[in-house]
Amino acid sequence: MKRATLERLQDARAHKRAVALVTDLENGSEALIDEGEAVAGALVLSAPALHGIEDAIRHDKSGRLPEPNGHLFVQVFNPPLRLVLVGAVHIAQALAPMAEIAGYDVTIIDPRRAFGSDQRFPNVTLLSDWPDDAMRALQLDHRTAVVTLTHDPKLDDPALQVALDSDAFYIGALGSTRTHAKRLERLAEAGIPDDKLSRIHGPLGLPLGGRSPAEIAIATLAQMTQVLHGAPPLEKRPPEQKAAAV
Repeated sequence: MKRATLERLQDARAHKRAVALVTDLENGSEALIDEGEAVAGALVLSAPALHGIEDAIRHDKSGRLPEPNGHLFVQVFNPPLRLVLVGAVHIAQALAPMAEIAGYDVTIIDPRRAFGSDQRFPNVTLLSDWPDDAMRALQLDHRTAVVTLTHDPKLDDPALQVALDSDAFYIGALGSTRTHAKRLERLAEAGIPDDKLSRIHGPLGLPLGGRSPAEIAIATLAQMTQVLHGAPPLEKRPPEQKAAAV
């Protein structure tokens, strides 16, 4: 790796930007792709190749590009996944450490200072701003999951509106089927179109049958993982995949 490329790579990783190092396996030339453009190296890339690289970054998948660009090897350097939790509640106490084990940087937003404390959430970023303001400042991207947990429309609804205007890969909201139906009605009245509302996973998590905060957290993290990797629901999988999952 050339010095200029290495310096660019180190800068991108320090600032948590998604980048990819692309190497031509036939001649050894390379390029660093940062924010969709080659910023270092002498490798000239076609539009289809750049599209394949962007897809590799989005899916966090290093390897050769599909033909006719199979001579290009893409090494992806993504920043950590992020989980933004709205509501410093019991479920958040269980979900935050689980998500950290799974590789997420966790941020909890709750303006109710009595809920968000270092004692209840050690080693987690706590924000006491209003949820929509805090989430705008966080600049949600395609490697961010958002989960609202407060059951308070004054907190959850503005946060969901910001999330729905972002590239967040997962948006989940706690509440029963009836609660979620009322939530959708409020958001629709606020002008959110149906195609955006369909992005909200509610009731929250995969239907595992659990009821305790820890069990709900497990179901939520499982659904986040499913969505992140584009895995279809079990009932829509081919018979051989269903058998492997059981």
